[in-house]
This record gives sequence, structure tokens and C-alpha cells, in this order.
Amino acid sequence: MLHKISTGVVTKSPDSARAYLLLMRLDRPTGYVLYLLPGLWAVVLASGRRPDLLTVVVVALAAVLVRGAACAVNDVVDREVDARVARTVSRPVASGTISVGNALLFAAAQGVVALLILAVANVEAALVAGASYPLIVAYPYMKRIFFWPTAFLALVMSCYVLIGWTAVTGSADYPPEVYGLYAGGAFWTLIHDAIYSHQDKEYDRNIGVKSSALLFGDATKAWLAIFGVLSIGGVLWAGSQASIGWAFYLIVLGAGAFLSYLVVRVDLDEPKSCWDAFVSNTYFGWIVLAAVVAGQFT
Repeated sequence: MLHKISTGVVTKSPDSARAYLLLMRLDRPTGYVLYLLPGLWAVVLASGRRPDLLTVVVVALAAVLVRGAACAVNDVVDREVDARVARTVSRPVASGTISVGNALLFAAAQGVVALLILAVANVEAALVAGASYPLIVAYPYMKRIFFWPTAFLALVMSCYVLIGWTAVTGSADYPPEVYGLYAGGAFWTLIHDAIYSHQDKEYDRNIGVKSSALLFGDATKAWLAIFGVLSIGGVLWAGSQASIGWAFYLIVLGAGAFLSYLVVRVDLDEPKSCWDAFVSNTYFGWIVLAAVVAGQFT
């Protein structure tokens, strides 16, 4: 449903706006959902039984904009690489539809608006988000200089746990459960981004870009299994520190079973299978969110 809504907005938008909506990947909501969900875990855990609706909306809107800004920066840095990969050749910057200067201005505008939106919750949340911006800008370069860029991405993506918690509490003095959620989100990112990277592994090998797919090779699924255990372990540990109810643990274990199913099922040599498994990872995040909600009432 979310995909249909996002695609509909992009399709029906004026030509002058459509390229910018494509630049922020509004037609591909999986990316911002994966970024948002760990933040929502933190929002609900910090709020208890009655999360403030305005805070949820603020955190959700900001996630879309921050992710949109990150995509614009990424496309500027990767424009020459994207032009040589079949899956990305039509991206607005790579294809010349949007200039480098305009893409950077659009990224900056999204970043500023996201901070203003987060400030509606509290200024501290905006400051935490702003502190993550240098990491977001640095990530595209990691694919060129760091042997495992996904590890850096995992640290960046999980910052939304900190933002979500601060949006509720107004404090950056984080209790242990926040770090458990952070670890759970980070190891989950290692899983879904590794699966994603297998779509382009032959292009990456030929171009010389580093990725999890090339790093792990035939051992990828073994590593994904390890990351899955660590992700679930981090989330469970967070629950134990928060003294949450029994339903949380039961549902999180179900989320782990689902994640295991995705890892077993995915064909890493088939791009469509990788894409489907990447998209399906959102269900894992929703299940964990359901676990946090249910744990408040048991």
C-alpha cells in the first residue's frame, strides 16, 4: 500500500517536480521505512503505552527527508558509477536530468527542513540528527576507501534510534536499552544491505567499488546468519533492560524466525530475489515494532 501511494505521488506530480521526487527515492519507500523503523522502536519504548501521535508523525516525516537528502548526496558522489550500472543509469543526476548543483541544494534543503520538523518535538532531537549529517555525507565515499562500507552504513542508519529516543525524552543521556536497540538496528542493516549489494556485485567488481557482496562472496549467508543472531540479541537485551512484558520476547523470537526464513530463501545470484528479500526486510522491522508495543501491555 505504501509503495502504491508513493509511486502514485511521483507519477502524478508535474514534470518539474518528478525528477526531484525520484532523486529522493520517494517512489521507493523501502529505504526510508528501513531507516525509520528502528527510530519508531525507540519512540514506543521511551513512550510506554501512549506514544504521542505528533512525535510519531514528526519522526516519520523527518526520516523521509533525511533519507531523501542522503540519496541526493549519494547520487552526486556516485554519478559516474551510476551511469555505468544498468539499474542506476536512469537516476536523475547520472542521466543529467538534474545538475550537481541543484541536487546538492535539494539535499541541503531537505536536511534543514528535517531539522526544523524534529525541533517541533524538541531542539535536542534536531541537534542529534544534525550531528549525524557528516556521517551521512561521508558514506558514499566509504565505498571507495573502506573494505566494508556497509559497516559504516549500519552505524549511520542506527542513529535514528538515538533520534527517536531523544524526540520523546528530550535527552541525549541514553540508558542501556537504547544501545541494545542501536545494536539490533545496526546488525539488521548489515543483513539487508548485504542482500541489496548482491544485485550489483558484477558491476561493482568490474568498476572497483567495494561492497558486502564482494567481501563475503560465497560465505555471505553464513555471515547473515551471524548478524541475525546479533540483531535479535541486541533487541532482546534492550527489552531486558527496559523490564518489558513477556509478549515482547515471544514476538521478537518470531521476528527472528522470519528473518532466518528470508536469509535461507534468498537467491544471492538472482537480482530479483535479492530485491524481494530486501523489501521483505521491512516486515521484520514492523514485527519488532509490534513486539515493543505488545510488551507494554503484558
